[in-house]
Amino acid sequence: MKNESFNVFLWYLRQHMREFLALILFSVIFAVVFYLHNISAEAVLYAFAICLFIGMLLLAADFFAYFKKIKFLRRMQSSITISAEELPETRNLLEREYTSLIKKLHEDKVKNITAFDNEKSGLVDYFTMWVHQIKTPIAAMRLLMQSEDEPGEHMEELSVELFKIEQYVEMVLQYLRSDSSSTDYVFKEYDLDDIVRQAVRKYAKLFIHKKIKLDYRDLNCSVLTDEKWTVFVIEQILSNGLKYTDEGEIRIYMEEDGTKTLIIEDTGIKIRGFAQGF
Repeated sequence: MKNESFNVFLWYLRQHMREFLALILFSVIFAVVFYLHNISAEAVLYAFAICLFIGMLLLAADFFAYFKKIKFLRRMQSSITISAEELPETRNLLEREYTSLIKKLHEDKVKNITAFDNEKSGLVDYFTMWVHQIKTPIAAMRLLMQSEDEPGEHMEELSVELFKIEQYVEMVLQYLRSDSSSTDYVFKEYDLDDIVRQAVRKYAKLFIHKKIKLDYRDLNCSVLTDEKWTVFVIEQILSNGLKYTDEGEIRIYMEEDGTKTLIIEDTGIKIRGFAQGF
């Protein structure tokens, strides 16, 4: 607090340096004039002392008001993004112009944020509608494929590709939900094995189709999390692993090195300096 006050005082002195220099210059001029007119030095010093005392009082009052305004403006820094109506009263034309400029900039910022939010909301609504509509032809395609009398190898390929499309659509929907203020998170204690197995079962078809071996070791761990979003994250990691692994295996295990870490690694192509873990 003392350092803060001292720093503000230094800034105050720098801001009023020209006034102080002018006051000293005027005092010297008056002292020289009085001396040349043989006015008693005692009278000059007495007048100077009175002026100095009054000047110090005015300086202290002005600095107190200056310091109070600085503290208020620093407190305002945390709330200026919400409202610019509580700025301190202006003392001169320059401060009034700066205050008007701040309020104008704040109004433009609020307008831009509102326009952006409206545009974003429109895009979210559009893509949400698109996701729900695209699910209908996907479901119809799956029913048509299931109704085929002779499945054949090409039907299996179509089924896998259709599954990928479904997952990409689901990814878009989850992304839209993740940025929504209405998203409901339910944090509870869950068995991590149950959560991971949900994701594994979902991608079982791709494991079989690509002949990728799954090396799964019991995790024996409970976690405090939101089940839906944790399953989604693990699904995306498995999806990437399967996408970039043409042969070999995907391993899922718990690494305990001071802290427990869920490791999901594959034998596919690698990105230098990157490992998939959770």
